Amino acid sequence: MSEEFRQPQVHNLHSPGHFVAEAAELGGPSMTVSTACSSSAKVFASASRWINHALVDAVLVGGIDSLCMSILYGFNSLELVSANMCRPFDRRRDGINIGEGAGYAILAREDLLPDARFRLLGYGESADAYHMSHPHPEGKGAVMAMGQALERAGLSPDDIDYVNLHGTASQANDRIEAQALAQTFTGHTQASSTKAWAGHALGAAGILEAVTTLEAMTHGMMPGTLNCDEPEPDSAYAVLTDNVDKPIRHAMSNSFGFGGNNAALIFGHAHD
Repeated sequence: MSEEFRQPQVHNLHSPGHFVAEAAELGGPSMTVSTACSSSAKVFASASRWINHALVDAVLVGGIDSLCMSILYGFNSLELVSANMCRPFDRRRDGINIGEGAGYAILAREDLLPDARFRLLGYGESADAYHMSHPHPEGKGAVMAMGQALERAGLSPDDIDYVNLHGTASQANDRIEAQALAQTFTGHTQASSTKAWAGHALGAAGILEAVTTLEAMTHGMMPGTLNCDEPEPDSAYAVLTDNVDKPIRHAMSNSFGFGGNNAALIFGHAHD
């Protein structure tokens, strides 16, 4: 290995955060959250706590993940990678399509962003630690995270118009997430997975899907679940298969990671 790739600054879990802080000329605390596929959703929760405890006035949050052979081989060894197109909640689903990406957002005290269009109303986090890579069979951690988010936001389940699901298209994830939804929501709340549109971006999935959720709220359009042409007949909760034009007042975004690291975010319009 060449000398330039032996630097402690490169082989360091915190190096992306240090780079972004330096590039953006930011001061104050910097923290890296590494909880697999819930990482860049949990950053919103951490930022909210920092602001609410008056540690900072504003936080730049984000997530990034890129494709590499170790990731591809690793997920393939777990028999989670599909050789076909990603089909969330479809009866023929057989695994994930891995994507890559990055996203950033700014959270701040309300008085500092008077023109902000959205508010983070609530968040929920859990770590059920049922299995290293398999979600709890009854969705206990997911239910807990969604329940905490609702409680923190002061909302009832029927106040949530749309949920952007974790929905990876693996057999276990989609079945168990549907069970968790059925334990939390009624038929009023619409839900869909957007992973077939962009792939599963792993550590960047949380922020990409949070942004997708905010875009859906902006345009009043609930995105359908791409490639879900034959919905799982025994699914505990039906998902949208086609786009639906409908105002979204409150929305939730789910992100679930290895080891049972679960996160749920609830967004609302800033001036409702």
